[in-house]
Amino acid sequence: MSRTAPTRLPELMSSDRSDLDTLLDKTVLAHIAFVSGDGTPALIPTMAARWGDRILVHGSTGSTWMRQVAAGIPVAVSLAVIDGIVVARSAFESSLLYSSAVLFGSFAPVAAEEKEAALEVFTNRLLPGRAGEVRHSTARELAATILLAMPIGEWSLRGSNGWPDDPESDVSGPAWAGHIRFAPPGVTVTAAPDLRAGIPVPASISAVRGVR
Repeated sequence: MSRTAPTRLPELMSSDRSDLDTLLDKTVLAHIAFVSGDGTPALIPTMAARWGDRILVHGSTGSTWMRQVAAGIPVAVSLAVIDGIVVARSAFESSLLYSSAVLFGSFAPVAAEEKEAALEVFTNRLLPGRAGEVRHSTARELAATILLAMPIGEWSLRGSNGWPDDPESDVSGPAWAGHIRFAPPGVTVTAAPDLRAGIPVPASISAVRGVR
């Protein structure tokens, strides 16, 4: 059986690539699992960004785990977004509103001529438009950064957005049921203590939803 084939609740699965892209573009936190050089399992949380049909990760050239992954060993990449809670009429039926994916493959170093463009993808993924507001990376900074890309090939996507699946005996009872949706919290922007006077908040910052 394929490792991406569902073993239960297949109705929660999606094979639609656009659904996967939506999830990848909604979160920047990924967990990368692999077997390290000494044969022990490793799981590393890191920032990831989609660049077309590739997943990008980056870090320091001094990173042991990134050097291992850069060699092309098999990895699994996990991402998830929790949107809320499904409040059922029983603890057994309560669950989460979520989307999650696992991608399988291997990473390889980004070509030198693509490196600066890939870094801009990361910068703009955190704050759209920010790359155009700051200086370009120096040659020294580029040399100190590992950029890895993994083709989006084998993957599994699962999510839940439904209502509680309560049995009729509970539906007719007195317990409340519904959804709790997590709304994005307000964002407070505080200037650095050594910021020169007169520098305005740039568009990429003020565009962040909920800034006050």
